[in-house]
Amino acid sequence: MPTTMRIKRFTVFDRLFHLFLMLTFIIQTVTGFSRLYYTTAWGKKLGYLVGGYEAALRLHLWVGVLMIIAFLIHTVYLITRLDWRRFPGSLVGPDSLVPNLQDFKHLRQRILWFFGIGASPRFNRWSYWEKFDYWAVYWGMPLLAVTGLMAMFPFATSGFLPGWSLNVAVFLHRAEAILAVAYIFIVHFFIGHLRPLSFPMNEAMFSGSMPLEEAVEEKPAWVQRMKDEGRLELALADPPARWFRVAYFIFGYAVVFSGLYLLISGIVYSRYISLH
Repeated sequence: MPTTMRIKRFTVFDRLFHLFLMLTFIIQTVTGFSRLYYTTAWGKKLGYLVGGYEAALRLHLWVGVLMIIAFLIHTVYLITRLDWRRFPGSLVGPDSLVPNLQDFKHLRQRILWFFGIGASPRFNRWSYWEKFDYWAVYWGMPLLAVTGLMAMFPFATSGFLPGWSLNVAVFLHRAEAILAVAYIFIVHFFIGHLRPLSFPMNEAMFSGSMPLEEAVEEKPAWVQRMKDEGRLELALADPPARWFRVAYFIFGYAVVFSGLYLLISGIVYSRYISLH
């Protein structure tokens, strides 16, 4: 098969949602850190980028609302993609992101393979680390949303919860946000771009497709299933235009370096702040 042949990996909706998350997550990190580190020179510089201390808060709040709306739309989208004729079995099918027993078997096989005492598992459409990567982000959104809304509407919150709950909400919001920043800018970046099979960039979320040769190597069970079901030819895609590829490489690495800058600076200046 020609090496330029590609297979569709993500829909347009998937790619637009990922782009939205990239942009809003960077904005939330900048605005959140500008307030968390406001006593430091670095925090003041971040605040200056978005118009000052109060402007950072307003931007943080309204981008947060947009993220909540997007999360709800994404959840509805997932529900519509379920095969209700085979429910609940479709929840753990080969195209599902819900973890199942096979993922734990693959993890065990991968560990044995790493130490050279077994064969690498034959992954289907989603590997266990891709599922973990997805749910690590998904489960954190409701916690950030609830605690963020509590802090956004303190008087309404105090109407049905004790006052000390606001302190707990702010603490949980900050702790989960820092955890999310660390996870995205370390684990997600590594999985997406720095693994040998992905380096220098996993382009699938930008182009919507991946080289068929790479898919055969990384996800042989998925490609074989597509062949057996007669869907492989329909899933083939053209390579992205060169200008588009250059554009998303520049944009993608701008986000990567921005994220690493925020993470490293956050660690350096962390001794000057407290979550309490």
